[in-house]
Amino acid sequence: MKAPIKCENCPSNSSGIFCELHGFDLEDVDQHKVINKYKKGQTLFVQGNHPFGIFCISKGNIKVTKVGADGKESIVRICHGGDIIGHRSLFTEEHYTATATAIEDSEVCFIDKSFILKMINEKPSVSLNIINKLSVDMGKAETKLSSFHQKNVRERLAELLIVLSKSHGEAISDGRIKLNLKLTREEMATMIGTANETLIRFISEFKDENLIEQDGKHIIIKDEEKLSEWANLPY
Repeated sequence: MKAPIKCENCPSNSSGIFCELHGFDLEDVDQHKVINKYKKGQTLFVQGNHPFGIFCISKGNIKVTKVGADGKESIVRICHGGDIIGHRSLFTEEHYTATATAIEDSEVCFIDKSFILKMINEKPSVSLNIINKLSVDMGKAETKLSSFHQKNVRERLAELLIVLSKSHGEAISDGRIKLNLKLTREEMATMIGTANETLIRFISEFKDENLIEQDGKHIIIKDEEKLSEWANLPY
């Protein structure tokens, strides 16, 4: 059996909340984490449940979704290696306000509440990194809210592709960017607040305009500059 990955060897260590810890401090985290492997479609936690700790993503992609009063599910954000989830509910002592689900096979470490609070009290770098994560999340939420009010569906789709290129993009030949993330059309539609049929129509339009192409289930951005113009974003 393969030995569990230690924090110092974690592929997402450099972007996680413990990135500035070394030696004994990092070993202490190793002793207090539980490594869980999730298959595509498995949930980490469910909206309405009580939080007992935080989840630190080692590898893979996790979608965070909320179910509204109308019963419809919407994707709040996509989290990847180095991100933490469940921290807001933990610190506010509220029940989870969203559900976290693996959208591909993922490896996630769970750290219980008592230990993470101890680290926050003893290690200022951990506190600052968590504050940074919360601030980034808030900034993204504000940008998304602004887009919903100020942009049409075509612009929101273009913006979503640009945002995903920053978080999940891989530069390939001829200046193209491959999105290393497999989202269904339904998932993408919920992220920009539109119907599945409308999303499909605009994706076809983007292909016709030579902005994107597809490689299997992966979207490849062919013209990032023009796509940014369509999204009304600075390039």
